Amino acid sequence: MGSQSLRWNQQHENLEKLNMQAILDATASQDEPIQELLVTHGKIPTLVEELIAVEMWKQKVFPVLCRLEDFKPQNTFPIYIVVHHEASIINLLETVFFHKKVCESAEDTIFDLVDYCHRKLTLLVARSGHSGPPEDNESQYSTPMQELQKQAELMEFEIALKALSVLRYITDCVNSLSLSTLSRMLSTHNLPCLLVELLEHSPWSRREGVCWFLSPGKLQQFEGGCWQTVPPPEQQKLSKLDGQVWIALYNLLLSPEARARYCLTSFAKGQLLKLRAFLTDTLLDQLPNLADLQGFLAHLALAEPQPPKKDLVLEQIPEIWERLEQENRGKWQAIAKHQLRHVFSPSEQDLRLQARRWAETYRLDVLEAVAPERPRCAYCGTEASKRCSRCQNEWYCCRECQVKHWEKHRKACVRTAQGDRAK
Repeated sequence: MGSQSLRWNQQHENLEKLNMQAILDATASQDEPIQELLVTHGKIPTLVEELIAVEMWKQKVFPVLCRLEDFKPQNTFPIYIVVHHEASIINLLETVFFHKKVCESAEDTIFDLVDYCHRKLTLLVARSGHSGPPEDNESQYSTPMQELQKQAELMEFEIALKALSVLRYITDCVNSLSLSTLSRMLSTHNLPCLLVELLEHSPWSRREGVCWFLSPGKLQQFEGGCWQTVPPPEQQKLSKLDGQVWIALYNLLLSPEARARYCLTSFAKGQLLKLRAFLTDTLLDQLPNLADLQGFLAHLALAEPQPPKKDLVLEQIPEIWERLEQENRGKWQAIAKHQLRHVFSPSEQDLRLQARRWAETYRLDVLEAVAPERPRCAYCGTEASKRCSRCQNEWYCCRECQVKHWEKHRKACVRTAQGDRAK
């Protein structure tokens, strides 16, 4: 394995450790030295550039790798780590962007980060008709690369949800953003209307077992990387992701700087007035500030729509994406073949060495400490304390629920156990 590949692996391991420590600090409500260090050493722009670089790799190089006929790896974990790198960065950014000074320290890269978040939210809206990520229903005859593609697709959904939270934290700083960034958010991308679509479709919620003549089915929400059943008493409770959308809308529509810049055309007016149906007393009890948004919408309903503005604005372009694409245009096939030979075909000795390093980085006790809440039963959704002893992936509150869930869980359980033995 080349020295460049070893350096990248070391960088990924360090990022994962920073990520886990940042979550632990935030969960324990302690001082958060990670975000202080990132700001002090000017590392937020570096993280944003790395985020967009790996996003471009996944779009341009990863599909080429999957199509190469002479690439049939027995172990796809080295590629999985690269695919997972984007999730690690956006997770770290979600944790630290809660602090406004982190957003300010992003400097000009905040423009590129807004574009990144817009791409991910557009993906969420496009997938809303499928009720979230694809199900894990691959056949036992899938190749390792096909399995990896399926995992990457599932991961893409989770990344988009993290990007939603990051965007909300950026809107908290809307009054201090540059004019070009504000124009990009409100005019070029029309984020308020995109957020309305997200609220309408709520791709992170679904009903399972819906039967039109019997019952509406169990409400499930996507949290912690899986679908979790919401107990009936908690179904009126605002989910975290719905809350992020509402706060982002509040910031974009009611902050002075944004209101001065946002053109309320007839299309925008029609979209925004859809929000009135969602502003119930139950919602206002949980987010009282939305009463101001309700008043804004009542005034908007009576106001005449504005004609599209024709101001002469020198539009900025996303520098990081444009630069990376220009530098590598026409080279994606060559990059894929080079990485096939020098990065993704490690010797057995290299693989064993790296496996020991990964095992230390992803220790089970550390990962469980990072979890923001207790795991929930895969069958009934209540708090769980027992884990499937065979695959170690699913949790249950009691033996009875595990037995009832076995028919659905069997296939994944057997496959995971076989994969562990193969390693």
